[in-house]
Amino acid sequence: MLLYYFLATLLPIDTLIARFYPIFGACLIIMALGIMAGMLLGIGGHTMPDMTLANLHPLGPDKMPIWPLMFITVACGACSGFHSTQSPIMARCLKDERLGRPIFYGAMISEGIIALIWATAGITFYDSTGGLAAAMKAGGAGTVVYDICVGFMPGIGAVLAMLGVIACPITSGDTAFRSARLTLADWFGVDQTHAKKRLLFAVPLLAVGGILSQMDFNIVWRYFSWTNQTLAMIVLWTGAVYLYRTKPGSKAYIIPMVPAIFMSAVTCTYILQAPEGLKLSTDISYPVGIIFAVVCFCLFLKTTILRKTR
Repeated sequence: MLLYYFLATLLPIDTLIARFYPIFGACLIIMALGIMAGMLLGIGGHTMPDMTLANLHPLGPDKMPIWPLMFITVACGACSGFHSTQSPIMARCLKDERLGRPIFYGAMISEGIIALIWATAGITFYDSTGGLAAAMKAGGAGTVVYDICVGFMPGIGAVLAMLGVIACPITSGDTAFRSARLTLADWFGVDQTHAKKRLLFAVPLLAVGGILSQMDFNIVWRYFSWTNQTLAMIVLWTGAVYLYRTKPGSKAYIIPMVPAIFMSAVTCTYILQAPEGLKLSTDISYPVGIIFAVVCFCLFLKTTILRKTR
């Protein structure tokens, strides 16, 4: 994997990454449809639970409140700052600007659907959130994925399903290293045409990645989730300001502005009350998060609408 990441970071995108992505994409689609069909058909005797808005976390709502943890945990499939860092790279590969909508928006919706399928599959296969949590604790995510794939898609289907699951972290890793290299090169003004200059960034980045891979993934993921959503919030505000300034008379800025307000409250509230954050009570974190969102909205108005009326 490190060798693949090294080559994906170093080589042009159409040399290596583009050759594997169609295969990964096909496995991803087969996995999602197969797992969904297995649940709907009741393969293995499992029954899907009824839909509810209740907090079903095994630790209870006191330790794991839906607000704002739900909107931090369900990160990449809903609103992802990490994906926003990849869009400039992918945009350079498009032949027509109009392809941006089906590619970027379509990928976001597709990943959200896949996230919902797997969340439902976990609860269905292990009969409850408690059963899923116990399985995760006993065997880890790898064992859970294997059991669900074999249970709902026996035979070759299970192999394709597992390849689809494995493709998700692989494709996240290679694009992350690549975008990090390009970002650092832009910061320091280093041309990336020659391989030697690409190595100056690729080798240290992979070394850092190797060190992080030895840490507790649960801790790394919590910080990643929060920084991911914080970056998403910043990009949404940036997009709202950009649309206001470049499309005079249009209300297009409202599209990113509304989720930007929401994510401002989410990210601020989370870091105030999270165990890896300031560990404050919800009596403090909830109102402060709302105040922070209001302040961000007021700054947006000052930068755009109020400045124009002066």
